[in-house]
Amino acid sequence: MSIWKQDFSLEDINNSDIKTLVHHIGIEFIEIGDDYLKAKMPVDYRTVQPFGLLHGGASAVLAETLGSVASNMCLEDVRGNAAVGVEINANHLRPARSGFVYGTAYPIKLGNKIHVWRITINDEKERQICESRLTTAIIDIKKTK
Repeated sequence: MSIWKQDFSLEDINNSDIKTLVHHIGIEFIEIGDDYLKAKMPVDYRTVQPFGLLHGGASAVLAETLGSVASNMCLEDVRGNAAVGVEINANHLRPARSGFVYGTAYPIKLGNKIHVWRITINDEKERQICESRLTTAIIDIKKTK
C-alpha cells in the first residue's frame, strides 16, 4: 500500500527544483516506490570539499531534500500545510570521491504533526556512505504569512 497522498511524478519533482540549491548541485529524483523516494547526486566540484571528498554538508542537503519532499508528498492538504525540516543528523560512514551517490528516504513515523525519515546514502558500488535521520514538522502555512 502506498504512503503517498499526492499525485506526482519524477518529472514534477525535478521540475519544481529549478533555481534552487537542489538544482544547482545536481540532485535528481530517480525512483518512487510505494514507501520510498530515491534521488542521486553527483560527486563533483559542486559537492566536494577541498580534499576532493564528498562534503558532509552535501550529504545532509541530499538527505533533507529527500525527506522533505517525501514528507510533503504524504500530506493530505498541501494548500494549507507544509512539512518543514526541524532536525537532521548525518553519520558519515565512508568517503566518496567521484561518480554519483544515491539517497533513499524511508518513513519511520508519519504522524499528524511530525514525520520521521531514515535516509540512507550509498555510492555506486552500493556501499553505505551516510546514515541520516530527518524530522519534519507539519505546519499550517496560512499562519506563517
